[in-house]
Parts: sequence; structure tokens; C-alpha cells
Amino acid sequence: MPEHTAASRLRLSGLCFLLQILNILLFAVFVRYSPESSPGRCPPQLDCSRRNQDSGFQQPRFQDVHIQVLLSFGLLVVFLGRYGPGSAAVSILVVAFAIQWAVLIRGFFYFFLNGKVYVGAQSMVSADFSTAAVLISTGAVLGRVNPVQMLLLALLEVTVCTLNEYILLGLMGVSDSGRSLTVHTFGAYFGLMVSRVLYQPHKDKRKREERQDTGQQADVFAVVGTIYLWIFWPSFTSATTVHDNAENWAVLNTYFSLVASTIATFILSPVLCEESTPPMVQIQDATLAGMAVMGMAGEMLVTPFGALIAGFLAGLISPLGFRFFTPILRSRLKIQDTCGVHNTHGLPGILGALLGTLLTLLATADTYGDRLELVFPLMAQGSRAVTDQAFIQLSALPLTLLLAALGGYLTG
Repeated sequence: MPEHTAASRLRLSGLCFLLQILNILLFAVFVRYSPESSPGRCPPQLDCSRRNQDSGFQQPRFQDVHIQVLLSFGLLVVFLGRYGPGSAAVSILVVAFAIQWAVLIRGFFYFFLNGKVYVGAQSMVSADFSTAAVLISTGAVLGRVNPVQMLLLALLEVTVCTLNEYILLGLMGVSDSGRSLTVHTFGAYFGLMVSRVLYQPHKDKRKREERQDTGQQADVFAVVGTIYLWIFWPSFTSATTVHDNAENWAVLNTYFSLVASTIATFILSPVLCEESTPPMVQIQDATLAGMAVMGMAGEMLVTPFGALIAGFLAGLISPLGFRFFTPILRSRLKIQDTCGVHNTHGLPGILGALLGTLLTLLATADTYGDRLELVFPLMAQGSRAVTDQAFIQLSALPLTLLLAALGGYLTG
């Protein structure tokens, strides 16, 4: 056993060394700061219309998004007494590597010009989105993979996740600023497929016992993680939605959604769990669900009462999913979903995509005004009809599920 432990440590140390050297070399060869983030003349090949936006408001927004990814997601994976501290440490490791890798991969897709990748503040915010998808996936396999496997998962998932985002947002013109599809849905079902491939029947019972044995320390972490979610997630949802002086609907809709989802948990959880007050972990899950459902629809004309309805439905999905769907995943599909990402990210993400499709059908110049060009630029230019945009929004859902399933299967 000591030899095995020493070998594991050496494997982790060696892989971290190799991956970091690889990133350094690739950055040295390809990565340069974008003219959008620097003074001086801008090359005509690059779009510098957002120069002020990139250098100005993005910095505090990046700080909010990065704190959200690092702290909130890190605290979400420490509820298992046996894996808690180690899981938090591994989540920081995954964040440290995935951000570097995501900047590179996204640069090759979006900002590759004359043999160089140009990066700016927006590159870091977008890299955090890809990192969030990886952390969501790790929740499905928590306790069954070691740090070396976590790094390999991040290496492969960032690549497939960026490909999915490029197809949806870059080629198809899908509006998903808050990432209901490209982060929540993709990350959840990618992780679930990895979990299915790694299914170990003899460990199933032990994992269920560990999932139930959270303890008081886990509740404390859940309290802190939930508070961070409330403070910083609206910035995560709206990180790419504010343009000039336009009202940030995404922030407001996200807050309306998360308060309704929290109330929904207090309505349903006591009935299902036979407790007067829901466990703190369930409130945390409801908060995640309420925010995931606003990813696509947040910047659309969902209206305050619509955001309340969507959040309420998402808040009902989470406890119902843990009560009914999770046992089916485990017994019928042989999927061990340690953190319940199917209920807190997958299903709410799908609901958010369907809501976004419905709202797309209602998008007109009369209802949106100047915001139509910000949310649906192709429709504002007259090159795409409302029904065509809605069909593309809807078709993005099965495409995301397909890429997540294939990528998760190969990774597993």
C-alpha cells in the first residue's frame, strides 16, 4: 500500500509538471494580448469595437465570476465527510489547469489570427465558463476518480465543451449568454456519461451511505457556498450580456428566479423528507437550479413574474429529482450521480433551454426595441426569421446532449 500511495503521488506530480510545461510552451508560441486590451492602433482583422468594454467593466465582472467558480463550486463538493477537504483541493487544481487550457482552446476557435491567439479580459471570463462546466461534471464522479483522472477529465472536457460552444454560439447563432446549455446542461450530462462508464456495482452501496452521511461540517460549507451563490452567480449569468448602458435584465431575472426556487424547496422538501426545515444542502441545490434555468432566458423578455414562475418550477424539480429520478438513474441506468448534478444542473438547464425557445418566438422589434440587436442580432438585421431562430434555439438542445454524451463516453 505505501508503494501504491507513493506511485499515485508521483503520477499526480508528474502529470501536473507535464501539463504546466505544455501550457507554458503553447502560451509562449501562440498567446499574445489582444489589441482590444491595449492602447494603440487596432489591426483591421480584429474587431476592436468592444475595446472599452473589454478594458473597463470586465475586470470587476471577471472577479465576481472567478470567485463564483473558485469558491462556490469548491464549497459545493465538500459535503462528503471522507472526501471533503481533498475534493476542495482537487477543485482548485482543476480550476488552475482548466483556465489555462480553456484560454488556449477557446483562442484557437475564436481569436486565432496570423498564427497567434489574442487574449483579453473577455477570454478569462469565457475560460471560467468552461471551467464551471468541468466542475459540474466532477460532481457526478466525486469520490470515484483520483486527481490524475480529474486532470485528464478537465483536459478532454474543456476541448469538447469549447467545440460545443463554438458550434452553438459561433456557427448557429444561438443566444445562450448565461450558459443554460453550454455550461449547465453540457457539464451535467458529460459528467453523468463519465459516471456511467465508470460504474462500479460493488461500490454503489457505500457511495449512497457517504451521500447521506454529510454531517454538521458539510452543512456549514453548504451555508457558505449558498451565500456565495446568491452574491456572485448573477454576475456569472450576466457576464456577457451588458452592452453600454442597456439595463441588465439577466441580473434581475436571476435574482427573481433564485428567490422563487428557494421558496419552492421549502414547500416541497418538508413533504418529501418529513422534516420541518429542509437540509441546507437542499437549499443550496435549489439555488443552483433556480440560476441554471435563467441561463438562456435571463437576458430575454421573460418579465419578473415569468422569472418567478421559472424559478419556482426549477425549485420543484430539484427535490423531486433527488426523490424519484436519482434512484432510477442508479438502479435502471447504472449512473452514480454523487452530487446530484442531474437535478441541479441538467434538468433545470433543459428547462431553461425550452423557456428560451418559447421566449424567442415572442421576440419582436416592438417588444425588445434596441435590445433585439443585442440578444438576437441576426433577427435584428433581418437575415433570420423569428421561427428560424426559435428552431435553432431548440435544435441546440439535442446537439448539446449528443456532444456531451459522446464526449463523456470517450472520456470515461
